Amino acid sequence: MLTGKNYIGNSLSANGIKTFRTFDPKENTENEQVFYEASSDEINQATELAHQAFQVYRTIESSKKSKFLNAIADEILALGDDLVNLVMQEAGFTYERVVGERARTLWQLQMFADLLDEGSWVDATIDTAQLYRKPNPKPDLRKMLIPVGPVVVFGASNFPLAYSTAGGDTVAALAAGCPVIVKSHPMHAGVSELVASAIIKAAQKTGMPNGVFSNLNSSGIEVGIQLVKHPFVKAVGFTGSINGGRALFNLANQRPEPIPVFAEMGSINPVILLPKALQKRNEEIAKIYAQSITLGSGQFCTNPGLILGIKSKELDSFTNYLSDEILLMKPGCMLHPTIVDNFETNKEKMRQQENIATIASYENGVNKNDGRPLILTVDGTTFLKNPQLHQEVFGPFSMLVQCESIGELKTIISQLEGQLTGTIIAEEEELLIHSNIVEALQNRVGRLIFNGVPTGVEVCPSMQHGGPYPASTDSRFTAVGIHSIKRWVRPFTYQNWPNELLPKALQDENPQKIIRLINNQLSDSAI
Repeated sequence: MLTGKNYIGNSLSANGIKTFRTFDPKENTENEQVFYEASSDEINQATELAHQAFQVYRTIESSKKSKFLNAIADEILALGDDLVNLVMQEAGFTYERVVGERARTLWQLQMFADLLDEGSWVDATIDTAQLYRKPNPKPDLRKMLIPVGPVVVFGASNFPLAYSTAGGDTVAALAAGCPVIVKSHPMHAGVSELVASAIIKAAQKTGMPNGVFSNLNSSGIEVGIQLVKHPFVKAVGFTGSINGGRALFNLANQRPEPIPVFAEMGSINPVILLPKALQKRNEEIAKIYAQSITLGSGQFCTNPGLILGIKSKELDSFTNYLSDEILLMKPGCMLHPTIVDNFETNKEKMRQQENIATIASYENGVNKNDGRPLILTVDGTTFLKNPQLHQEVFGPFSMLVQCESIGELKTIISQLEGQLTGTIIAEEEELLIHSNIVEALQNRVGRLIFNGVPTGVEVCPSMQHGGPYPASTDSRFTAVGIHSIKRWVRPFTYQNWPNELLPKALQDENPQKIIRLINNQLSDSAI
């Protein structure tokens, strides 16, 4: 079923001379299929097609786009175990993990299809004319969101389905009316090709223009660089490392026409342990966090990589419980030998820092590409003085910082870089007593969790998946849920425009029956 070729719109192409293979981390061997990296000509063809497709796709009714998204979900599901087995082969995931991620991917598609069917997401805003207003007449002004143009999406290493070819960035951009060019992740080139084939089938079945979607292979950074610099590309979506996201951000801003890069990057997701909670349930908390730290071999962007508490006998007990529980966790397969090597290197860098002690280090025999958990601890003063300790270690790793006081805890929180999430483990009355801690954490994160774990990102309208830099490049937007569509649109106003020539969302009659803001009043009525 795989060809190793690039999808340039609806056509398969392999004109490049550079080839590569994916890797099976469980078997510790290269997979057989050869993939052809996209050439410069193929990149230009894909962007030209996307540019042409945009002129048509942007005008297609929302109901037809909705059918397109639902058709993608149907075609992905129709791939059956061929897709599931390939994800397992290229990512080392369990069957259950893949099926769960596929369900999330399908749900995202269906959720955006429903959004398009309802239609109010365009934020239609109408201020009718006041011709006899003094001293100056008021014009008729009507505003709505419109698509920005072709979008490049970079596939993620740790979510080969939900954050990749037909993942959140792609479906949000397609829903907005933007053609998408996916730069597939080299670790999951086979999975990306299979999913791309499903998207192409859905596009053809629902009459979408050729070029509404393309999928390009790449073993390195060259294809991505050319795509971001191409003048027909109008926005970029990225999930990955701080270095990668920042490099794309810089490239995009060096263009003659700078474009937005919506990058979701590194995060250590601080967890605050307040005293009364530890007094009541430190063993329970330790069990929950041992599971969260090692979930998915620690390869989630919401992995709890930093735990902060006040020195006490209860914190000592928590530390002992956490050590015991971590060593009971069976190490899991990581995504690729390169990721395993980086994990081992980075955790050893942390271990070698001054005044660091080990809480738990899994030293038993493991399979070749399994990630061995490590929990370190350090005092608050050392942590504040050493920025190296504030950095993410991608894998089953966490650092416990033992603070001398609430004041030192607040100082540490205030000096952290931006994060996706922050968690407070506390009794309810402690939230009031330590409101300054809550406020300090709110200033550093995009999502604040009470008595839970950061791992697990619910796909729903209220989810904020993003945070202050470097968690993301623009903390005003989310990468998850229906509001992620707002990254791929821009506001546009018609002034004194003939009613019959306006988009349906702005016409007096409101033929779509959507909710609009009319003269500062929300209504679904006609004018």
